[in-house]
Parts: sequence; structure tokens; C-alpha cells
Amino acid sequence: MNMQRYFPTDVLKPYIKTFMVIESDDKIESYTLPDTAIVMAFRYKGSVSNVQQGVNLPVSGITGLRKSFRLLDYAKHTGNLLVVFNEGGAAAFFKEPLHELFEINLSLDHLIHLHKLNIIEEQLCEAKNNGQRIAVIERFLLSELKIQPPDKLIGSAIQQIKAAHGAIRIKELAAGLYTSQDAFEKRFRRVIGTSPKQFTTIVRLRNLIEMYPQVANLTDAAHAAGYFDQAHFIKDFKAFTGKTPQVFFQSTTWW
Repeated sequence: MNMQRYFPTDVLKPYIKTFMVIESDDKIESYTLPDTAIVMAFRYKGSVSNVQQGVNLPVSGITGLRKSFRLLDYAKHTGNLLVVFNEGGAAAFFKEPLHELFEINLSLDHLIHLHKLNIIEEQLCEAKNNGQRIAVIERFLLSELKIQPPDKLIGSAIQQIKAAHGAIRIKELAAGLYTSQDAFEKRFRRVIGTSPKQFTTIVRLRNLIEMYPQVANLTDAAHAAGYFDQAHFIKDFKAFTGKTPQVFFQSTTWW
């Protein structure tokens, strides 16, 4: 599998983390862990299927945040262009509350007029190189952008959650932002695409996995991530990765 990253133009940088072009010459199964970014995908050749659900993914789709791993099957000679949003960035392009996308992959024709989407898909198929493909998607994004400033309160919450590696209490976080917990959670779900609690779980488990090689043992890693109940930790980890911590870290493929 060949993967290349491209950075957006300055106008889109507040909303888009990166563009990724993924091409596979051979049939490949891809194992991906949950992350904090909503992702929009455009396939310009080949096919991709969800192994767990046994269904083909749409040509153009958007994937919400997830609490569990995903297995995708890339057919031979498949090409995809992914738009990886910053946390909260997708809210500037879609009026729908983003928590409605949680745990699902939705065809973009539910959010974008089908005629416009057909034109974009045709242009991607006709593009000769990745530069031209990126240009097609950037024009599309700029046409859909609702000029609005990022939500500073939610942005501050994201910074604090990441600084704490996900080990933070939502009640204390809301109080520090001078808002009620209920109002904060509703605002967070609408902008980010999941609840603050679920978001912190994603952050803490991804951080635990990234930091694991630097700690003495699994118990220390779990404690550093704020898990002091072993059963709770194993339950969250298995839902996140599909494997127990011991099996996951013994694998040579998770890197």
C-alpha cells in the first residue's frame, strides 16, 4: 500500500489536518484504530469493503468518530483520497450535528447534492496525478465552507483533554470553562462528533498505545492513562482494538 500526505492551503488549514492519497496495487486488508478526526473519503478507482459488516463502502463517503477498530479490504488497483479534518473542522462544512455520524460511514449524497457530487467524482477519475486530485477536492471544500470562526470554548477543551492525555474529568473540565456540564456536552457532541467522555477515551487509549514501549509494564501504562480498575481497562481496550492488551502488544502488526 502506498500512502502520501499533502497539506491544505492556508484558507483550509484551520479545518483540515491533512489530505491522504492511498493506493494499493494488490489486495490488502487494513486494520485501523479509532482516532479523533472525522474523515471524508473519495475513491477514484477500485473498491473498498468493510470486512466486519460485509458491505462495500460508497464511492464518496464520510466516516464519523468511532469507539472500536475497523477492518477494511482494499481490492487490487484501488485509489482513495482522504480528507482528514481537524477536531471540530468538519462543522464548518456541514450543518448537520456531527454526533449523528458516530460509528457510521455515510454516503456523501446524504449531505451534498448528488449532481455536484457526480461532477466531483468525474473530475477525480479524469485527474492525471495527485496534485490535480487535491485541487479538485480543495475547490469543492471551499465551495462548501461556511465562513465562521472556530468554537474557541470547544477548542480549549480539546487542548486540555490532549494535554491530560485523556485522563480528565468532564465535570471539572466544564467548570473550568465556566459552563454547565449539560450545555458543554451538547455543544461538544454537535461540533466534535461524539461525547466528551468518549473523546477522552479515544485520546487516553491512543496515548497509552503510543507510550507503551516507554513504560515498564502494562499495569504502569494503564495507571498512567488513568485506569485503576483492571477490568475496566481491559474492557475499554478490547472494544478499542478488538484484542486484549496482552495479545495486542505481542502482535508485530500494531506498529
